[in-house]
Amino acid sequence: MKHLAYAAAALALGAFATDAHARDQIRIVGSSTVFPFSTAVAEQFGAKSGMPVPVVESTGTGGGMKLFCSGVGESNPDITNASRRMKASELESCAKAGVEQVTEVQIGFDGIVLASDKSAPDVNLTIPQIFLALAKEVPVDGQLVANPYRNWSEIDASLPDVKIEVLGPPPTSGTRDAFVELVMDHGCETFPEIEALEGDDKKAACQTIREDGGYIEAGENDNLIVQKLQANPNAVGIFGYSFLDQNMDSLNGHPIDGNEPTFENIADGTYPVSRSIYFYVKNAHVGMIPGIKEFIEEFTSEAAFGEDGYLVDKGLIPLPEEKREEVREQALALTPVSLGS
Repeated sequence: MKHLAYAAAALALGAFATDAHARDQIRIVGSSTVFPFSTAVAEQFGAKSGMPVPVVESTGTGGGMKLFCSGVGESNPDITNASRRMKASELESCAKAGVEQVTEVQIGFDGIVLASDKSAPDVNLTIPQIFLALAKEVPVDGQLVANPYRNWSEIDASLPDVKIEVLGPPPTSGTRDAFVELVMDHGCETFPEIEALEGDDKKAACQTIREDGGYIEAGENDNLIVQKLQANPNAVGIFGYSFLDQNMDSLNGHPIDGNEPTFENIADGTYPVSRSIYFYVKNAHVGMIPGIKEFIEEFTSEAAFGEDGYLVDKGLIPLPEEKREEVREQALALTPVSLGS
């Protein structure tokens, strides 16, 4: 079966190669967080190169990985954006479908923020408080029970006496994955009742989000979350820092563990909920779809992802200079990524 899969992929690539100009426009899918950065680069690329502006779709990190790894050929995307690192299992799925070489490009950092409308009260949250607000089961009197908290003040009297209503990304989102890892996993570690669990029981207790209305899946469109927060000042939204940065006139980001979600705090690691963001390139499509290497060159240029680049104006937290040079070199060499299991 493995040989058949490779043979089918080879045939698809061969057919693709004989009709290289069937698609002359780069197709990009993936993360809603990386979407505005990728769109800005696509526009610059089109203006500078004279080539068609790449099509960028916001499908979520998980959805983008599935599309990207579905095979080689003009019907499949060339690049996928990701607000977390590709999983080893996803790279394996790529290989099984004939996508055998993938280049990873780390573009910078982003924070995950909890934000509300400017008319909402200022709230300083802690990671354990956020866990208690959003977990499906929480410890009460030494036992794990269905989450009983309906208002923030029931968790801590210092918090507002308003309904817990958090608008956040769905399971297909890399922001959701990163939020679970950076907030829910860390929050549950502070409770001995959960720390005493093992294996899948502990994982479920830490990572399962409540489904009783306290957490509302708002889709992959972060702009929609922003609109809903403006309509409901008591609600809290979860999304990437870049969307807060672009909506500072209408939204406030809540401090977490006493640290404001600012550019400086994310860049120096003071803000506790930050992550790296990426895009991935299908090496087999380079030379088949025009402009992919030039697009990579534009994205990794100092004019784009450098300290004074135009992506910083969009909310990107840039990598250190030495790391940018390393990323640029590996990206332009199309160095295939290798992930541990």
